[in-house]
Amino acid sequence: MQNVKGTYDFFGNEQAIRRKVENTLRTLFELYDFDEMSSTILNELDLLTSKYAGGDEIVKEMYRLTDQGERRLGLRYDLTIPFAKVIALNPGIELPYKRYEIGKVFRDGPVKKGRLREFLQCDADVVGVAGPEAEAELMQLAAEAFRRLELPVVIRWNNRRFLGELLAAIGVPEERRNAVILTLDKIAKIGREEVRRELSDQGLETEIVGGVLRLLDLGEADRGVEALAERYDLPGGGGAGEVRALGRLLEALGLNGICRFDPFLARGLSFYTGTVYEIFDASGEFASSLGGGGRYDSIIGQLVGREDLPYPTVGLSFGMESIMAMLAKREIDLPQPQALVIPIFGATAPALAAAGLLRAGGVRTSVELSGRKLKKSLAGAAARGIRYVILVGEDEAAAGQVRLKDMDRQTEEALTAEEALTRIGGRIEQTACE
Repeated sequence: MQNVKGTYDFFGNEQAIRRKVENTLRTLFELYDFDEMSSTILNELDLLTSKYAGGDEIVKEMYRLTDQGERRLGLRYDLTIPFAKVIALNPGIELPYKRYEIGKVFRDGPVKKGRLREFLQCDADVVGVAGPEAEAELMQLAAEAFRRLELPVVIRWNNRRFLGELLAAIGVPEERRNAVILTLDKIAKIGREEVRRELSDQGLETEIVGGVLRLLDLGEADRGVEALAERYDLPGGGGAGEVRALGRLLEALGLNGICRFDPFLARGLSFYTGTVYEIFDASGEFASSLGGGGRYDSIIGQLVGREDLPYPTVGLSFGMESIMAMLAKREIDLPQPQALVIPIFGATAPALAAAGLLRAGGVRTSVELSGRKLKKSLAGAAARGIRYVILVGEDEAAAGQVRLKDMDRQTEEALTAEEALTRIGGRIEQTACE
C-alpha cells in the first residue's frame, strides 16, 4: 500500500506549518477586503481544454475522466479558469469584485521538490479594474505576505504587451511572437544556446534570431523601460506606458526594492495580456517559483462569447507547495490541550460531561481514554506541558464536583465543573444538553 506518485499525507509539524501559512494568507486577504470563494474541482472538459484556458502544456497534464452519464470531465489544474467560469455564469456580480480561494488542484506532470501532482493553490483575483492599481495592490499584498512568513523574496515583473512591442521592433512576425515570448521566458532554465536553437526551430530568419539574442545580451543598465524604449524606438503609450505607470506606483509604495523589472519575464501561460510577475527566493538557494500572476483581460469575455465585453482581471497565485518546502525545516509549536480530564475507576460518562462543559467554554480539552494508570497519565500531562488536570470519579460525580490539579503550582482542590472552567480561564456558556 502506497500513495499515488506526487501525492502526500500531512500531519504533525508539517501540517502545522501548512496551517500557519494558510492562516497567514487568509488573514491578509480579508484585511485587503477579498471575499472567499470555493469553486468546483470537477469541470466540463470543454471548459478546461478551451483555447482560452491554460494552454497546451497544462492541458497535457490534465486528469481526464468520464462519469456514469458518459460526460467528459476533468479535474481542475488551477483556480483561474474555474474562477473565470463563476464570473461568466454570474453576470449580476457587482464589479469591481475581489476574491480569494485556497484549494487543491491536480496535474499529471513531472514530480520534483515543490512540484506535486495533487497540490494546494492559493489565488487572489480582482475583476473590474483596468488600471495598474490592481496589480500594485496584489504585489503589495504578496510583499506583506512573505514578510509575515519571514521569507525574503524578490518579485520580478514585466508586461507582455511591452515584450511584444520589443519583438515587433526586432521584426518578429505577429503570429510568431507568442511562441518567442514563451521561449524567452525559459532563458534562466535552458540557457542562451538552447534559446537560439528553439528560435531557429520556430522558422525565424537568422537576422531576427540574432536581433532577439542581442536583446537578451543587453546588460542590466540597458534593460530598464526607458533605455529599451529609446533603443527600439517604442511608442509612448501601449505596453511601455503600462510599465511606466506601474513602476511609478511601486516606487511610491516603497516596493521598488523588492519588485524588480525584468523585460524577458513572460510566465508560461498564454492567457496573460499585460503585466506579469513571479516571486522567487531572494537568496537564490530555492530555484522554484514561490508564486506569480498577472493581467488576463480576455478570458472571461471569451468564455461568455463576448470578446468585446470588458472584464479587466488581475490575479496572484501563491506557490503553496514551494513555500511549504522552504519552511519544512522550521519547528512549529503544536497546539496542546489546556486541560486533561481523567476518569477514575471507569467514570467515563461524568468525565466526558465535564470535558464537554470545558470545550463549550472555549478550553481545548483532552480526555484520557487509554485506561493508563493515574501516575502515568499525570506524567504524560506534565511531559506535554498541560497545566490543568481534572479528575472525575463516581464520588466526585455524585457530589457534583471535580478535582482540579494545577500542575504548575502542585495544588489540588474540589470544585464544581463550572468553577474549574472559570479557574482555567474559560467562559461559562449554556450547553446544548442543558
